[in-house]
Amino acid sequence: VQLQASGGGLVQAGGSLRLSCAASGRTYSWHIMGWFRQAPGKEREFVAAVKWTNTTRYADSVKGRFTISRDIAKKTLSLQMNSLKKEDTAVYYCAVDSSRTPIGLRARSYDYWGQGTQVTVSS
Repeated sequence: VQLQASGGGLVQAGGSLRLSCAASGRTYSWHIMGWFRQAPGKEREFVAAVKWTNTTRYADSVKGRFTISRDIAKKTLSLQMNSLKKEDTAVYYCAVDSSRTPIGLRARSYDYWGQGTQVTVSS
């Protein structure tokens, strides 16, 4: 599985960005797809994920502001980010969990990773 994330950039606080992730290779509908982020000096943290059932899970810090969506046929994953805050600044990674388990919040649960896209929110 190969993942290519895009859509990052510089935005003012309160603004919006939409991240996209294109998957290729042996992807299957049951794979969990998610987003993580990593700020300088911090550990990689869970942002949101979606199962093929459209079950979603969000980190508390982004609930109500971010929306994850997935197009299984097109093998794409999106993250709509609204009301961005300075603390959302990080490199955002898309990831795939190929197991048939509940959505995991830990990075080690995910088998495949994209290269990351930088999101910078200015105050």
